[in-house]
Amino acid sequence: MRVLGSFTLVSDGAAVPLGVDSRRLVAYLAVHPRPQEHAALAADLWPGVPAAAAQRLLNEAATAVGIPTLFSDGDLEAPLALAADVQVDLADALGLVRALPEIPATDSPDIALLSADILPGWTAAWIAVERERFRQLRLHALEERSLRLSAAGRHAEAVALAEMAVRTAPSRESARRALIEAHLAQGNIAAAVAEYDAYEELLRSSVGGPASSSLDALFPPSPVWPVLRARRPMPRSAVQLPALRAVRGAVGGSRRLVSGGGASRPY
Repeated sequence: MRVLGSFTLVSDGAAVPLGVDSRRLVAYLAVHPRPQEHAALAADLWPGVPAAAAQRLLNEAATAVGIPTLFSDGDLEAPLALAADVQVDLADALGLVRALPEIPATDSPDIALLSADILPGWTAAWIAVERERFRQLRLHALEERSLRLSAAGRHAEAVALAEMAVRTAPSRESARRALIEAHLAQGNIAAAVAEYDAYEELLRSSVGGPASSSLDALFPPSPVWPVLRARRPMPRSAVQLPALRAVRGAVGGSRRLVSGGGASRPY
């Protein structure tokens, strides 16, 4: 069963067409893997509907699925849950999130499961809570993996993961930080300052404020930067930066950027 990006139920190699209520029921059980008591489940799926009517809708939706083995024990009177052998992409994605910290940076797990939200476009209150929870988990996983790949010298992959996080949450500072650090570790200073500028412009247009000073601290001091910034908003890329070299410790260690030798050059 697929609930990441869109909803699809497949049985015996063929997609199973479901009515609206049955689709909502099956999706709910995919997102909430623990057995669900009928009364609470009906209230979540049909809020505002009288309890007796909601229970009737639940029974009709479960029966209309037409795949008795989809539910645990095949007993529609017991608390409802999907059968243990039903594979759900969300469960696989959560397993990947839990496993990533233990997967060596030299390995290349399939991160595609972390590229989509739970049922985007669905507006029910019960889905919004789980969608945001999963979004936070997968963004944190992507950011941390990107930093580990940078420290291991796998710069292109680190940039790709950080870019995935930024696409998911453009205004999230930690995602931008991961991408800027990935570019700097790769030695791509032009891309790093371009990301800084893009983030600052996004914040200026949406909330009227500049980028966080903690992002500014990723770059080495520039004698003209404070002066220019005090006069008027100025993209960081308009400032001449000294050459940089990245100083990195072991994986998970501290990271800092220091000015290196050579003449200053504009980026």
